[in-house]
Amino acid sequence: MRTGLTKQEKTTEIYFDEKEPIIFIRTHNTDLRNRLTEYSRKYPAACKLTDYDPDTGCMEFEIEKGHFSFRLTAPYSEERRRAASEAAKNE
Repeated sequence: MRTGLTKQEKTTEIYFDEKEPIIFIRTHNTDLRNRLTEYSRKYPAACKLTDYDPDTGCMEFEIEKGHFSFRLTAPYSEERRRAASEAAKNE
């Protein structure tokens, strides 16, 4: 979908505080939009689409805390990077 927005303007915003049990997500990211849309259809009590802008492709969702997470990954060591590269070449 061509929106006329630059990549810098296609943002993802995630808002939550310690008091409320809801996380608010506003995103232009296609993969995240698709995943949240599918999740909201499968689990409507836990996640819902609250707004959609067809001109920009931006979608807003509300999801209960405990159903959304961030994953932090440690950087690959040079040895692990080399091993992954070799494994990919051998496939």
